[in-house]
Amino acid sequence: MSSENRDKTVGFIGLGMMGVHMATNIVRKGHKLVVCDLVPEKNQQLAREGAGVAASPKDAARQARIVVLMVDTTAQVEDVLFGPEGVVQAAQPGDKVICMSTIDPAAVRRFAGMLAEKGVGIIDAPVAGMEKGAREGTLRSYIGGTEADLEACRPVLEAMATTIVHIGPVGQGLTMKLINNMFCQIGWVLVAEGLVLGAKAGLDPKLMVDLISNATGNSVALQYMGPRWLARDFDGIRLDITYKDIQHQVDLGKSLGVPMFMANIGQQVYEMARCMGHGSEDGVAVIKVYEQMAGVTSQPN
Repeated sequence: MSSENRDKTVGFIGLGMMGVHMATNIVRKGHKLVVCDLVPEKNQQLAREGAGVAASPKDAARQARIVVLMVDTTAQVEDVLFGPEGVVQAAQPGDKVICMSTIDPAAVRRFAGMLAEKGVGIIDAPVAGMEKGAREGTLRSYIGGTEADLEACRPVLEAMATTIVHIGPVGQGLTMKLINNMFCQIGWVLVAEGLVLGAKAGLDPKLMVDLISNATGNSVALQYMGPRWLARDFDGIRLDITYKDIQHQVDLGKSLGVPMFMANIGQQVYEMARCMGHGSEDGVAVIKVYEQMAGVTSQPN
């Protein structure tokens, strides 16, 4: 690939529930794109949109000046960047990495130092907006990194997000995202406890959700969990991912000497849900822990 073509090409690694839509928006907004995912069908889905397919993260970096990461865990990001077939094996000075995965802020700072030795810049750019925002290209992205690296990556970010906020140095975007997630993820535990309490007391589940949605008990957590509970719809972002996020929240609190009472307790409820076999269901499946213990499920009258 010529240097000119490489400069205009974006690599995208990780075509999961969010990533597949984010990558689609990049190519539909006119960027040259090359994708890489472990699931061949995902690669072919983007190929039908006009993207090229890379054989590995290394191959994606060989073809693209900017590489976007949207994988699940810190360990996966490290392997994608520094493994035998990782991005760093083909990256060139001046290249940029956009890490959009929700991972450990301390780890991304460590990765930034390692990449800097190769002349490669990185920003952490986790997003809020869930699958709907990913599909519609209306995500909100919290950026950690230098102003110069952000500006170099901005055209790619604008293909996926309508709100781009520079929070501070590398790692600060992730810190903001983890705190945002904590409000919702720990909120689900409280909402689950309250809804099951009401159902056990004989309240109609639908009426309960409708009334509280318009009262002082309303929250984003209720707005997300309530309808899914009523519909018994637990297909979405895996509970295992929610558990992982909370572990990062707890670790961050420990590193800063901040008590994390609610996050620690909430994480144990999610651990119970995982032990019950709900790890692959949406995080709101945490309500099943309370249902099983209380002997009740949502059955609107």
